[in-house]
Amino acid sequence: MKRIDLELAVGIFLLIGIAALGYLSIKLGRLDVVGKGYYTVYADFENAGGIKQGSSVEIAGVEVGKVKAVKLDNYQARAELTIDSHVKIQQDSVASVRTKGLIGEKFILITPGGSETFLPNGGRIRETESSIDVEELISKYVFGKV
Repeated sequence: MKRIDLELAVGIFLLIGIAALGYLSIKLGRLDVVGKGYYTVYADFENAGGIKQGSSVEIAGVEVGKVKAVKLDNYQARAELTIDSHVKIQQDSVASVRTKGLIGEKFILITPGGSETFLPNGGRIRETESSIDVEELISKYVFGKV
């Protein structure tokens, strides 16, 4: 009888541990299990240096989505952005590739426009600002090609 109680306690403890690990991996991995509503918009950049799948999309410093994919399309980088469905993006918004801090990770900053018309699912942000290549700027300064 005592052995069965011990085995039951160990089994319950093991199940709680597995559930805790699953919860932590979902929370820390920022996975979306519940199926939160998203819609997709696209932005074309001349240079999307540093932007990759999983990079954040922000408006006013608040994360509103993620980069789903970056592909080459007509010699430009086309970023596929998944945006929270409660956030509406105006048609005249501007998407910029920015860096968090001096040498931090890259993200896409969306600056809202003033239009009353919003981008639909599958829409495209027309105004974009590409990534600034710091190495290129330094080499221009060092070698006097200003």
